[in-house]
Amino acid sequence: MPHQDDACHCHPSDARRGVLSRRQLLGGTALGFGQLALWSLLGETGQAGTEVVGGASPNPHHFPRAKRVIFLFMKGGPSHVDTFDYKPQLQKDDGKELPFAKPRVQFAPTGKLLKSPWAFKAHGESGMLVSELFPHVAQHVDKMCFLHSVHGTNPAHGGASLKLHTGSDAFVRPSMGAWVSYGLGTENQNLPSFVTVAPTLAHGGVRNWGAAFLPAHHQGTPLGHAGLPTSEARVAFLRNEHRSLDDQRDQLAMLDVLNQVHGERQGFDGELEARIRSFELAFRMQTEMPAIEEMSDETEETERLYGLDDPKTSEFGRKLLLARRFSERGVRFVQVTHSDSNVQWDQHSDLLEGHTKNAAEVDRPIAGLLTDLDRRGLLHDTLVMWGGEFGRTPVAQGTNGRDHNPEGFTMWMAGGGTKPGFRYGATDEYGYYAVEDKMHVHDLHATLLHLLGIDHERLTYRHAGRDFRLTDVAGSVATKILA
Repeated sequence: MPHQDDACHCHPSDARRGVLSRRQLLGGTALGFGQLALWSLLGETGQAGTEVVGGASPNPHHFPRAKRVIFLFMKGGPSHVDTFDYKPQLQKDDGKELPFAKPRVQFAPTGKLLKSPWAFKAHGESGMLVSELFPHVAQHVDKMCFLHSVHGTNPAHGGASLKLHTGSDAFVRPSMGAWVSYGLGTENQNLPSFVTVAPTLAHGGVRNWGAAFLPAHHQGTPLGHAGLPTSEARVAFLRNEHRSLDDQRDQLAMLDVLNQVHGERQGFDGELEARIRSFELAFRMQTEMPAIEEMSDETEETERLYGLDDPKTSEFGRKLLLARRFSERGVRFVQVTHSDSNVQWDQHSDLLEGHTKNAAEVDRPIAGLLTDLDRRGLLHDTLVMWGGEFGRTPVAQGTNGRDHNPEGFTMWMAGGGTKPGFRYGATDEYGYYAVEDKMHVHDLHATLLHLLGIDHERLTYRHAGRDFRLTDVAGSVATKILA
């Protein structure tokens, strides 16, 4: 609603001279190109609502099992045969030659079979076998759906990361978070629909959370990057130290009038609209984002749950606590990256040391996230997805490392309408190739969208003369994993 001081204080001759009063300016804004978003901005900001611009419908295609996604990206490629895909034959044949052909395209030369240095143990009523690397996550296996047959096509970090995030390793395409934002919009007009916490700037960088040809406001909003401490993972330039909120509100209203005039003369286009909406969102974020980032209202018990009391787990724990805070406030897609300045899980050598360190950093925080979502009643409609851009080879690189393996690896989901305590698909007896219920990255994306109520074949965007979608011209929903 306009403020009381919005009444006209201008001289009657101002209108003849082309001078706009605040009332006239705001009245013009209400009829302008960005009127829907600006009415929310000028009026009752803070009300939840769903809106989509650019051609998609704000309504799901079918009943959604999940309303939001938290994607835990393990940068570098964790080894499935050392974490969640136990291979007794690999343990038995340690040091022997692989009895079948290796892939035609490999990232680096590899040698003989290398058993896992970690023991596996059955957990939960489902009896899922989990490596001793993840003792805390293992306590939640009855909530989890393991996807043991994921596979891609690219053995390099950059290509595989882009494939996982965008569906393409060769072209600039919108990321899955951007597609979800485009398809479903946001539940909170004061926050972005897609947030990425501490993303890596390597191996595809911003393209892994970009919008490409989708309207730009669907791209991910980054909080810091992988090279910064999590305490500094904040939205850059969030506060305007030089203008009050009232001044900024007036500036945006004036911009909208000018853009309306420009549109009437030059024609409206998506780029102009996206720019308007980005300005408006940046303004509204000032009212809600700082409180989320501060986390001062969290209890000590919750902080301990996420591992904030331990220097080893506090970095990733803080990221996951932020993810929960964004999710419960209506952000559709939150991505959290586990990475440092190097490629975190990329153990071409020193597998024992590297994976031990990495797992210790994320195990307790991930278990804390699952516990917290569950006790808050959020897990049933929040899809948590864990994984890297590929797995590792069951054969050795050097004497104590593993090479990249996109031919078959494990990811897991929890909540969001997935079948709990369930194993889907399988790799061969050594863990090299996906062989049963194979799940290509396109199938993974189709399934994720389906859980959100979206038909992946209908979520399209016309660009450069053709319709594009996240799954390109492929993808099948893994219906067996649906609860």
